[in-house]
Amino acid sequence: MSSTKALKEITLKHGGEYFPSAVGEVNVVNKMKENNAVIGGEGNGGIIVPDFHYGRDALIGIALFLSHLANQKNGIKSLRNQYPDYFISKNKIELDKGIDVAAIFEKIKKKYKKNPVNTEDGLKIEFDEDWVHLRTSNTEPIIRIYSESDFETKANNIAQRLMQDIKEAMA
Repeated sequence: MSSTKALKEITLKHGGEYFPSAVGEVNVVNKMKENNAVIGGEGNGGIIVPDFHYGRDALIGIALFLSHLANQKNGIKSLRNQYPDYFISKNKIELDKGIDVAAIFEKIKKKYKKNPVNTEDGLKIEFDEDWVHLRTSNTEPIIRIYSESDFETKANNIAQRLMQDIKEAMA
């Protein structure tokens, strides 16, 4: 469950503070240092625990999971059922040379001006309990479109709607 929505929900439920950052390990680490965070990570499952070191460490993630599981009385299925279900839809749109992505994002931001928006890393728009994140790739001429919802079809529909918005903004 590498869901930013679930992580935020669980963090707040247990009295913690949640601080999203731009994509990339260095951005996560900088945000963690700014806020004196005790744990951080990225959607790819990379866990950062500053008590050990400021770098992604799969073994720390595995150890945390196994320690948590060992404290459960009813096994892994019971543990999993304690957490919410969320689905992420990952998509992309290829860009022609010379496309002004900032102008595209500005048009989309204007269209969704009534929604909470975060521009720290591209454009993230919140829809009640769902969200979509649009960002350019650092390695390819594309816009990545990630959306998340409590149902897979909703996540896919949000992504498709924003992909259509991007195509209209490019026209």
